[in-house]
Amino acid sequence: MAVQSANLNQMKKHALFLILFSIMSVVAMAQGSVSLRLVAPGGGNEIAIGEKFYIYYTLKNMNGEPSEPKAPDGANKLAFTFSSSSSSMTSVNGRTTQSHTDTYVLYARAVKEGKYTFGPVTVNGVKSNSVTYSIVKQRSGASAPQADADPGAGGRGSVHAQSGTPDKPQFIGKGDEHLFLRATANRTTAYEQEAIEYTVKLYSTYSRIKFIGATDSPKFDGFVVEESDDISHQLTAETYNGKTYATAVIARYVIFPQMAGKLKVIGNTYTVSADRSEVYNLGFWGNVTSYEPVQLNVTPNDLTIDVKALPTPRPADFSGGVGQFSITSSFDNNKLLTNTAAGIKYTVTGKGNIKYVALPNLNALYPKQLEVFSPTTDVKANVGRSNVSGSVSFDYSFMPLEEGTFTIPPVRLCYFNPETGRYETSEAKGYTVTVGRGTESAKSQTRLKKTYDTALMNDRYDISKLHVPYVYNFLYWLIYIIPLLGLVTVAVVYRRHIKAMADVSGMKSRKAGKVALKRLKTAAACLKAKDEKRFYDEMLIALWGYLGDKLKMPTSELSRQNVAGVLSEKGVGEPVIKELIQVIDDCEFAKYSPHGGMEGMQEVYVKGCDIIDSLEDFFSKKKPAGTSVPQNGSSTVNDEAK
Repeated sequence: MAVQSANLNQMKKHALFLILFSIMSVVAMAQGSVSLRLVAPGGGNEIAIGEKFYIYYTLKNMNGEPSEPKAPDGANKLAFTFSSSSSSMTSVNGRTTQSHTDTYVLYARAVKEGKYTFGPVTVNGVKSNSVTYSIVKQRSGASAPQADADPGAGGRGSVHAQSGTPDKPQFIGKGDEHLFLRATANRTTAYEQEAIEYTVKLYSTYSRIKFIGATDSPKFDGFVVEESDDISHQLTAETYNGKTYATAVIARYVIFPQMAGKLKVIGNTYTVSADRSEVYNLGFWGNVTSYEPVQLNVTPNDLTIDVKALPTPRPADFSGGVGQFSITSSFDNNKLLTNTAAGIKYTVTGKGNIKYVALPNLNALYPKQLEVFSPTTDVKANVGRSNVSGSVSFDYSFMPLEEGTFTIPPVRLCYFNPETGRYETSEAKGYTVTVGRGTESAKSQTRLKKTYDTALMNDRYDISKLHVPYVYNFLYWLIYIIPLLGLVTVAVVYRRHIKAMADVSGMKSRKAGKVALKRLKTAAACLKAKDEKRFYDEMLIALWGYLGDKLKMPTSELSRQNVAGVLSEKGVGEPVIKELIQVIDDCEFAKYSPHGGMEGMQEVYVKGCDIIDSLEDFFSKKKPAGTSVPQNGSSTVNDEAK
């Protein structure tokens, strides 16, 4: 019984303790409070647009913490942080009282004019007061501060949450005072085909640049474009309009105008991701830096280039080169044999539109006893900062047709120098060659001789018995008629051959399809190897080269407008012309786009083959090429190129 009584008393003590603890908790809960306080930069409750303001949460004798608030009306939320904590204990007449206070701060920036109320907020069932504030127009000379002090704030500095301004990344069009692009050219007045340096430079005051990417390509209508690798990989400081920016050259091109007039370069759009820093002063605990993401779609300014036509009259032997060039020749063997091929090499070096320099017609310069064939061309070009330099080699083969001593004349290269404004000439030296008889020359130069059998005159042939003289026999005359007809035929064919070989442009026009086929085979190999950049280069060379050869147009006159006009005059259908220009545009777009055109390589290749096949069919049959280019990829050129 004594044990049971003791246990009962112990249970009563525990129950009493629990009751007292519950009563004390309820009393403490009843004594807890939550209050809000507004702090504006100018004092009071008036805030200018762009200014930061603070709303303090004061939790007294509260065990919980406030939930993450939404942005105040008319403002953007920057951050919500724990600011400070304090405790106090008092003892009066043996009675001890303890209190605890936590402070939180809501950082915001005013963005919209009006009168607003924030609150009340509730923490553990305890409701706070509300604060009212007015947002007015931005005061004259005021600007949104980059970092404002937090008056009277102190604490641990831990950030519960950070929010951007607004929550999603910002998108800006042309740019703002913190980030923009500038497009410049080293000259705004130039001659046709003269090299122009086009540069796009980034200016930024943001803390960190994380990504820069082009969403499309600049529009260089009327220009031939070469992209330069001379760009910046690191930011450098530069002062512009009295303000210091971090700058970098993000794109550089060397462009060649193809026609006279005012040509416009339209800037492309770039996507830039950056971090904008916000510094908050947390009093005793120092400053806290918050980074918010900013994403901008920015476009550089457009440029207008005043292009002057080349001076007239142009020299008859003008090569189409604009820049500074020189030409040299190399020839090792001056003792040749008939019907045995020999080689001579001409090399053009310099800077300018070197890829489009052409030599004069050597068949018109060389002696007629030396038959010259089309050259093999090797281009080695380097795209520099503001020009294209390098060399182009023309490797010619020729064949002596007769014995003797002949002179290979000097070859002149006529080009236009934009620095002097005059046409200038460089000359490659000539040579003297001695041609001897080759192994096959005797056969080719020996005339056929008829040996008559003296037996015809023997007495055993009694002419009187024939009754008809032999000269009246058809077989007798046939012996002379057949060689005579053969000789006439050979003479006609040979004259046509000589005429055809002299007409270089006509020969190129006839062989344009075969030359394009070889180039398309190279493009097909690049397609198979997934060599994107070289693929589009080869496709452009095949298309432009075919058009220049087929239409007998010099390189200096090759442009979309001229090609379209000539094809239209020859009766080619408008849909075919549009499809041709579209394929050229697709190749150039994919070539200069950073995203590349890997997905469309097969389609571009098939369209290019089909267009060349369609034009070949038109020019060979002299029939309209149709209303559209075949899309089934079954063209002859396409099949042979594969």
